[in-house]
Amino acid sequence: MDPNIEIIKSSGEKVKFSLEKLRASLNHSGADKELVSQIIDKVRDELYQGISTKEIYNRAFSLLKNKKSYFASKYKLKKAIYELGPTGFPFENFIAAIFTYSGYKAQVGKILQGHCVTHEIDVVAHKNEETTIVECKFHSEEGRNCNVKVPLYIAARFKDVKTHWDSKSHKSNLNEGWVVTNTRFTEDALQYGKCIGLKLLSWDYPKEDALKDKIDRLGLYPITVSTLLTKREKQFLLSRDVVLCKDLIGDAFYLDHLGVSEVRKERILKEIKQLCNS
Repeated sequence: MDPNIEIIKSSGEKVKFSLEKLRASLNHSGADKELVSQIIDKVRDELYQGISTKEIYNRAFSLLKNKKSYFASKYKLKKAIYELGPTGFPFENFIAAIFTYSGYKAQVGKILQGHCVTHEIDVVAHKNEETTIVECKFHSEEGRNCNVKVPLYIAARFKDVKTHWDSKSHKSNLNEGWVVTNTRFTEDALQYGKCIGLKLLSWDYPKEDALKDKIDRLGLYPITVSTLLTKREKQFLLSRDVVLCKDLIGDAFYLDHLGVSEVRKERILKEIKQLCNS
């Protein structure tokens, strides 16, 4: 393999191909070292100058799927989050679920009074007499990052809500404002968020406690990771607020509504259970 092979990212940026990044993402799927090495060898042999990261991903995904579908499901996690779009509402439900499974009571789309105006807040979460408000910035296209305007705007909303909150009697303190995105924050956005005291959560930030880490740790995979459900079936489930694979295990009757055969239903549930238990 030419060590100087350049690949094209979803943002259009050209970077040198990193074997270690590919290996890390394959390891993340749960595949064993032997299978990871086999896939890397095949993908490496097929590289060419100017190949896109999407093409590399699709090839590795296909090879994983041929071996075990739930490996492929874990590997496609990032893409599965994009598939929650385009409205972003399922993403808000998904983030609320992460807070719920982390011990909070979470509500979606709640109206809170500010000092100046009212605000519709994506997620309001309560735990131990503390209240957290969360704004979700969802992008359905890869390559779009959150710049500094996002935390600037959210910080202003948080301040307005907190000013009013602190002027009234409440059972809990409004202590934190969060900004959550399925993509990444720019350096300016991270710097401003830290400076102003906002909690920022993105696909890969903060390190070891990022969105992808929380999903793995809690086993909260979105329904869109399934390699066996069709796009139409996923949209039907999302429209019924079945956002998590865990939800489908408990509400498998939705598959009956979709006319899924018993044999296929067993395969789908087996894949999902393996994924949630992995």
